[in-house]
Amino acid sequence: MAEAILCGLQSSGHPGAKLKYSEPFEERRHYMQTKYPDMVGSADNFEVIEGADVVILAVKPQVLRQVMSSCSDLLLKNPSTLIISIAAGITTEDMHKWMHTDKPVNIVRCMPNTPSLLGEGAAGLFATENVTLQQKETAENIMRAVAKQVLWVQDEGLIDSVTGISGSGPAYFFLIMEAMQNAGVAAGLTPEDAKALTLQTCLGATKMAQTSEDDLATLRRKVTSPKGTTEAAINSLEANNIRKVMKDAVFAAANRGRELSRELGQEQ
Repeated sequence: MAEAILCGLQSSGHPGAKLKYSEPFEERRHYMQTKYPDMVGSADNFEVIEGADVVILAVKPQVLRQVMSSCSDLLLKNPSTLIISIAAGITTEDMHKWMHTDKPVNIVRCMPNTPSLLGEGAAGLFATENVTLQQKETAENIMRAVAKQVLWVQDEGLIDSVTGISGSGPAYFFLIMEAMQNAGVAAGLTPEDAKALTLQTCLGATKMAQTSEDDLATLRRKVTSPKGTTEAAINSLEANNIRKVMKDAVFAAANRGRELSRELGQEQ
C-alpha cells in the first residue's frame, strides 16, 4: 500500500525528491530505488521523518507501537506535523498513548482497500479534533492519489463500518464472481467464458450504477421484467435471504475490526 501511495502521489505531480520512504529490507529497498529513482529511500526511519510535514505510517499493526514509540521525539518535534496511519485496527487513542505525550497530536486514521493498488480504491478517514481543515484537505488529497472515493467519518468507531463495506468489500465481490463463474460452468459454459461474462457483467453494472441518477433499488427494478428470467433469479436470491447474508457479512467484518482494536491495544 505504501508503494501505491507513493506512486500515486508522483503520478499526480508531486516531485519525487520530496517523497521519502523508509524500507528496512535491503532487497525491497533496492527494488524501490530502481523503480522510483527520483524518490528518496532509506533504511532509517529517523532520516525520513526529519523535517517532514506529513508522515504516513504504512506498517503492520503489530509493529506500529514500536515505530511510534521510537520515533515519538521526531514526530512531536514540529507541532504541525500530520501523521496518517493506515495500520488496521489501531485507534488514535492508542497511537497517542504510544507517543508518551500529553500534547495534542495531529493524527488521521485511514482505512483504504486493496483496489487502491490500481488507483481504484475507496477509503474512509477519521481525524483527531486538533487536525486543521488544511491538514484534512492534505490527507484527502493524498488518499485521492489512489482512491476514487474518499469520505470522512466524524465518529472513529465508524471506521469499523467502513471496514465492513469497503475495506473487506473486495473479497465479497470476488466470492460472488467466483460463485457466478462456477454456476456458469455448471450451466455448460467453459470456465474462461463464464469468467469473462461474469467480470464484464460486474464491470458494466458498476458503471451503470456510477453514472445513473437512479438509486440502486430503482436500477434493479428497471432491469427486472415481470415474470422474466431476471425476476426468477432475483426471487431465488431473496428466498435464500441474500439481504441478510450481506448484512451479516458486513457486521461480522465490522465487529471483528472492533475486536482487533481491543486485542491490539491490550497486547501492546
